[in-house]
Amino acid sequence: MRATALLAPVAALTAALLLTSCGDGDGEKEAAPKKSAAGACAFDGLEMKVGPANAAPAAGDSGNVPVTLTNKGAKCTLEGLPSVTLKADGTSAEVPPDPAATGEKRTLAEGGSVTVIITYVRGEEGGGPAARSAELGLPGADATRDFPWSYGVVALKDGKPDATVSGFQQGD
Repeated sequence: MRATALLAPVAALTAALLLTSCGDGDGEKEAAPKKSAAGACAFDGLEMKVGPANAAPAAGDSGNVPVTLTNKGAKCTLEGLPSVTLKADGTSAEVPPDPAATGEKRTLAEGGSVTVIITYVRGEEGGGPAARSAELGLPGADATRDFPWSYGVVALKDGKPDATVSGFQQGD
């Protein structure tokens, strides 16, 4: 008898709590929180700054050229590795990614930045691509952006530029 007397109020309380958590009672359900999805970053929303470089002073020396991209628009993402191509007098040579580079996803809020570092070995005049410009590409994007290459001849290693490009390194 006591068990039955206790079960009725507990059941009524449980039912009341369940009904109040179902919405406002007029058949509408509460909307689930919206997920904010950031689209892929594109050059039209990014500001690009090259340098200051640690240029290789002489043949055989290593140099580093940082390229910083700052988001000037809506939040966007970069997933994958950047591409860099050195261009010289109608020829081009792709710079391979650094073996340690990862293509992990980077999300850039407005004002956020990432940096890509091109590391190269300077070559002898006439001993490698006398690049006049470099072309930066974003993963998954067709558009590229060129910038002047004023850091000397890039040495060759196994017939390819002795250079690498890092993955996107998150800035402030």
